[in-house]
Parts: sequence; C-alpha cells; structure tokens
Amino acid sequence: MNTMIHTKRTSRMGWGTVLTVLTILLSVEASGNGLKLHVAPDGNDLWNGSSSSQGWFNRTKGPFRTLERARDEIRMLKNAGALPAGAINVVLQPGAYELEKTFELTNQDGGTEAQPVIYRAAKPGKTRLLGGRLVTNFQPVTDEAELGLLDESARGKVWKADLKALGITDFGEVNWNKRGAPPGLELFFDDKPMTLSRWPNEGFSPVVDTDGPVTKNRRNQDVCRTGRFVYEGDRPERWVKEKDAWVHGYWFHDWSDQRHPIANIDVARHVIAVAPPFHSYGYRKGKWFYAFNLLCEIDSPGEWYLDREAGVLYFWPPHTNWEHAKPSVSMINTLVSITDAAHITVRGMVLESCRSTAAIIKNGTHNRIAGCTIRNTGAKGVSISGGTWNGVLGCDITDTALGGVSLSGGNRKTLTRADLYAVNNHIWHYGRWQRMYTPAVGVAGVGNRVANNLMHDAPHQAIGFSGNDHIIELNEIHSVCHESNDAGAIYGGCNWSYRGTYIRNNYLHHIEGFRGRGCVGVYFDDILSGHHIDGNVFYKVTRAAFLGGGSDCTIDNNIFVDCKPALHVDARGMGKYDYGASSMQPERLKQMPYQKSPWKEHYPRLVGMLEDEPQIPKYNRITHNICFGGLWDKEVNKHAREHGVIENNLINEDPLFINPKILELPPNPQATDFAIKPESPAWQLGFKALPLDKMGLYTDEFRASWPVEAKPLPTQRETEAETETE
Repeated sequence: MNTMIHTKRTSRMGWGTVLTVLTILLSVEASGNGLKLHVAPDGNDLWNGSSSSQGWFNRTKGPFRTLERARDEIRMLKNAGALPAGAINVVLQPGAYELEKTFELTNQDGGTEAQPVIYRAAKPGKTRLLGGRLVTNFQPVTDEAELGLLDESARGKVWKADLKALGITDFGEVNWNKRGAPPGLELFFDDKPMTLSRWPNEGFSPVVDTDGPVTKNRRNQDVCRTGRFVYEGDRPERWVKEKDAWVHGYWFHDWSDQRHPIANIDVARHVIAVAPPFHSYGYRKGKWFYAFNLLCEIDSPGEWYLDREAGVLYFWPPHTNWEHAKPSVSMINTLVSITDAAHITVRGMVLESCRSTAAIIKNGTHNRIAGCTIRNTGAKGVSISGGTWNGVLGCDITDTALGGVSLSGGNRKTLTRADLYAVNNHIWHYGRWQRMYTPAVGVAGVGNRVANNLMHDAPHQAIGFSGNDHIIELNEIHSVCHESNDAGAIYGGCNWSYRGTYIRNNYLHHIEGFRGRGCVGVYFDDILSGHHIDGNVFYKVTRAAFLGGGSDCTIDNNIFVDCKPALHVDARGMGKYDYGASSMQPERLKQMPYQKSPWKEHYPRLVGMLEDEPQIPKYNRITHNICFGGLWDKEVNKHAREHGVIENNLINEDPLFINPKILELPPNPQATDFAIKPESPAWQLGFKALPLDKMGLYTDEFRASWPVEAKPLPTQRETEAETETE
C-alpha cells in the first residue's frame, strides 16, 4: 500500500511520532525481506521512492530524483526505528545522473551484517554517475585572428565553446608541477579522455644539451641545475606567443618526471628555460621532453586547449556527431565518499568524469565498491584508507589520471591487520597524467590483499607496496613500465621495517621497459628485506626477480621462461654509496618496536639485525625454481652467493611443458600454457604444482564485465628521442 501523505518528523514522543512511523512504513516498499527504494533520472524528490515509475492513481508513488533523497529517507526511517529487517536496497534506474556535488555517506548511513545498505544499478553498467557538465555550444572557429593562431593543418577543423556562457567558470587549479596534483578541468568525448594539445603528438623530443654549469652528484654523475636545456629544430619558435606553455620531461632518471611552465625561449640559442621549482635530481644531456598546453599545437583529432582567461575551449573533434559523442568537461572532484560507515556497497554503476578520485572510503568496516566501471577520473579510481575489510571488488577501472586503487590501513607498530582488499579488478590505461609511481594498485599498512586482478598498459608500476604482511597473489600483469626503466611491475623498497609480504602465484609477462632497455618484474629495491617471491610465472620479463641488496628473502618455486635474466641479486649496501645501510635504514627500523612484542616473535631475525652486518645480502634462499630459455643467475653477486642458498633449481633443462612450443607462444599466452608434465624432472627437485587456472580474473556475480575483451599486446612505444640512457 502507498500513500500520498508525508508528515513532518517531530521531536516529541506520543501520537505525532507514531503517526510519522506509520506514514513512513506505508510510503515505501517494505517487507520482511528488507527495504527497497528507487531512484531515476526522471524521478522527483517529492515522490516516495516506492517504485521505479510514477503511479497512475497515486501521483506521489514513484522514484526519487537524487541519491541524497534516498539516503535521507533511510536516515529518517532509522531515526524513527522503522527500518524493516533485511537488506536496504537503493535501486538506480538506467540513465545519467549529473552530480553537482559529492554523494556523501557517513556513519549514520551504514548498515550491519544482517542489514547491509546497497546502492545498486537496476541494470549493471547502465547507470552513470557523472561529475561533469555537457558542453553543448561548440561552434567552428571562423574568426581570422583565431585561425591565425592555429596550425595550418587545423584550420577549418577546430571548434570552440564558450564555457563561461554555460556557467562554467571554475577550471581547477593549475598546479601541474606538484606531484599527485590532479590536472583540473579535462575534456571527454565518446566517453574517452581527449589529449591536451602537445608536441610531439607521440613520444618525446631529445634534450640535446643542458645550458649552464655541470657538476658531479654523489653518484659521480654529471648534473646541471639551472633549469635550462637545449632543444633541436625550430618548432619551439611557434610557442613564444603562447599564454601558458608547459613542458613535461624525464630530466635526469628514467623513473622521475616533472612538468614545468616555460619561463623563456631563446630561439637564437635554441634554449628553453623552465620556471622553478626545478627538478630535484637536476637536468642532463640525453633525456627527453614534450611540450603541452599550446593552442598552436592543436594539429590532430582529439587535441584540445583551454584559454583560461577567456574561458574558451578549443577542440579538434574526432567527428562532429556531437549528440552521440556527448562532449563533457569534468567539474566535481569526487563522486562518492563513504566515511566512518559500515556495510555499505556501491554496485554495478559507471562512475566517470571527475577531477579527482572517483570513490573514497575512509575508516569504517565492510564497505565496498563492487562491479562498477570507473573511468575518466582526474586522479585514482578508488582510494581506501583506514578501517577494516573495506575493498574494491570486480570493477573495471580505466583512463585514470593517476592510479587505479589505493589501499592503506592497519597499525604498523602493533602489526594489526586491516584486511583491505582489491580483488578481481581489471585495471588498464592508468597514469594518464601522473606517469610515475601511481600504480594500478598501491598497498600500504599491514595485512592487506591484492588478488586476481588484471593490470596492463601503463607507463610505470602495476603494484606498489609498503608496510607489512600483505598478500599479492593470483594477479596477471603485462605491458607495464612502458615509459620507464629501473622500474618494477611489482615494486617495494627502502625500509628495513617493511617485512612479511608474499608475492605468490602471479603471472607476469611481456615486461621490458622503455625502448626495450629493460626493467624488473618483482623489484625489492634498496636493501628491502624479508619478503617472498614464490610460485609465480614470469614470461619475457627482464630481471624477473630482483633483490636490491636485501636479506631474508625467498625466491622459491617460480617458473621463468625467456627471461633475460631471471635473477638479479646485488650487494649495493656494501658499496661507498650504501643506500642508507649505515644511516637511513637503521633509523627507519628504530621507528618501529622491532625488539618488542609482537615484532620480535613475528620477525625474529630483525631483533639482532643491526649487529649482524646488515649491509651484506644474507640469508636469501633461491630454491626449487624452473628457468627455461633466457638467462639464469648471471647477475647474482658473489657476496649474495656466499651468504645465501641457491639450490635445487632446474636450469636450462627441458622441464617438459605440456605445450612443447613454449617459446613460440602467441601474443596473448595464458598462465595455463606453463603447466608441466607428470614426468618433469622439476618434481624430483621439489617443485610444487602452481594454481595456473586460478591466476587472473574470474567470473562471478560482481564482475563488471565478462568475458573480458581480449586486447592485443602493444608494440614498444615509439619515440623520437634517439639518445641513450644510463
């Protein structure tokens, strides 16, 4: 039964309160199976939310218009003690919901294990939460003065939109040289991010030389710190009159980039000077850069430029079917936030077009983002910090400006687990804006899990970890680190108190680094110690398992096929530049109660570590591995051999793979291709069967899409930078 009466809540006890409860119970779809409220793009917040469409006789029966109205109805029922037993479902009908602000859920909006709160799409993938505004006033550029500012190839093809005429005046802060800062307003077309105008359109241009005094750094490398560099060719002459030209470059290391506004261009000397703050590592000859945010460099479909002073957006569209493409610009920062709540699920929706991270969970317990498609964000897909058992499950996450998912929780001093998780997610084409150190999944704290994800096509890491006792398992990773070297698909480093993480039963393939110069599969950097690389499959990965001078690590029961090399174990802590073994590392260890409970029981080797020559790579165990094709231990340091164990490995002897043409696999091999026969000699050495059929994504009720579209592996990114790097 439904009613058109809505009484006001009263703070008094008695008949007023009773009537309020009765009215609420009659105005929603409720039973012993819980509560269901409906929201629709054509709904009305004056209706009662009891059905997906408006009633014929009772004109107040129908869906709400906004998520906030449904949330507030639940609050009112809860405060009145009128919530029925069972799950609380808010069902969003198909369509686009343009959010004007973040949809916020707090501790008063949570549920319980027996009465969870679920915000879900009526048809998964058909409900879109949008943080942007449609741009509806594009017109061709016809003014002669404006045409003269464009590249000759673009004249007659570029359109413009007056954003101020649409009421859009907040373009976001331009803080592009600050690490982690989102890019502000962006343009999306056909549900894809467009390219802020740049030159060259792909790849980079070389830094021919630096301009200014060159000194030696502590690693005896040449470095210039003036912020001035020499370019080749005459192209930058076109940029002199630009209002706000920028450059983005890898100025010293292959893993450290920075964006700079251009301060001055000396066209006679071919020198560009950038504005401070300068790059912390300095600048050197032979690196690479590109220029961007230039009106004159709109010279290909998909490029755009915003004149922030005039509020005019210039764009060369891939096509002009505007109604189909629905061009939009991002406006609000975050779409959904859940803070200090419990048992809330956001499920089956498309979250897109925002300036920062799409969904944020802070603290609380058993909250999750499940089965959603998250795309076109100005930062990450999902950020989870604090709390316990919060997670991201079954989502498709793509085209993010920074990373995919971040998990940070648990108490390191007490080693209390958080059990946060990222499971069964497909994450690709991330790091659009912040290129380095924004992984598909970043995990920190204590006791969190990253499992069964598929991660690929990114400039840098797939997984970055810090802290203690994480589980990273059953993931498939390929085609990452394609714009970086000295980088790891799975990476952690630089702190002796980080311990106990298991990287097990993952499948890594086709990871070679920028321009094929090599990178790393699993990278324990700068004396990281006490972790495990067990049961993984590495195929065509350079330096597949890498111990950067650390101790107490295991590399056990892995399969290496065509890896060049499979192993790298060095003794970097013993050199003159000891990577903090005599300074930074002991201090970081002492910040933790490593000689007290529960640390001393959990990590007994740590108790006397500082008195046991910690600079020497001791107690590493490399056992029961298979290496076929490629190289095995060419890069294992003599001190690591002397102080560790390397035994019972099957090296360059046919392990009898079930697929005899293992070195001739097609472009997209499956983990199951690496199964070995019962008569393999590896079994006699102690090798144990791997769960090959469980590596990667799986189908279940929460998977956002299935089957996952097969995507060919990309060729190595082309670049115009012809110089070599270290």
